[in-house]
Amino acid sequence: MTIATKPISVTEYELGKLAERFESRGIEELLEWAVDRFAPRLVMTSNFGAEGVVLIDHLARVAPQTPIVYLSTGFQFAETDELKERLQARYNLNIIQAEAELTVEEQNRIHGERLYQTNSDLCCQMRKVEPLQQALSGYGAWIAALRRDQSPTRANIKTIEWNARNNLVKIHPLAAWTRATVWNYILKHNLPYNRLYNEGYSSIGCQPCTRRVSAGAHERSGRWDGSRKMECGIHL
Repeated sequence: MTIATKPISVTEYELGKLAERFESRGIEELLEWAVDRFAPRLVMTSNFGAEGVVLIDHLARVAPQTPIVYLSTGFQFAETDELKERLQARYNLNIIQAEAELTVEEQNRIHGERLYQTNSDLCCQMRKVEPLQQALSGYGAWIAALRRDQSPTRANIKTIEWNARNNLVKIHPLAAWTRATVWNYILKHNLPYNRLYNEGYSSIGCQPCTRRVSAGAHERSGRWDGSRKMECGIHL
């Protein structure tokens, strides 16, 4: 499908008023607005974490063929790809797999092995940020399953806001949800989820940079363990 590239006509003021309007509205009401306003230039991204599964379940009832960009970094857990296949079969998802320009082997040859340890920012830039920017090109709005309580870096996200890096509107239907709310929904509706959550993981990214978390630790403390890094760069 060819995506139109006409710029989105929206002001910061309008986005602010819309964010206020949808702060207390239901997820599907926000998604219905997004579909009406932006489709077919509407896209979701997901690595199929718990929040993404919840959002996919809602989106499937509103606009099931909305494209979902999945960043296949070459370092993802096998369990993540396994869940992707289960979700695709269950919801008949329209998944777009985005990959880095370099294979892992080419990256190792050029930049050395374990770049994720020696320069994690560069690794994320090449394997996540750049592929995502290319995948989002031409879209007018981007749906992401971020929550404010996931980390201090996400504490101020709005339900609807402008994303300058990718020049589009970004929509966070789960902004006000909590981790408990997410898991209550998953269990209540018997949704599939990454089985690594049952093994002590609370936030799942690339295998070399993701660790189990200790009891009482922040849910994203297992990402880039041993560093102060909290984001890969695709969101903030």
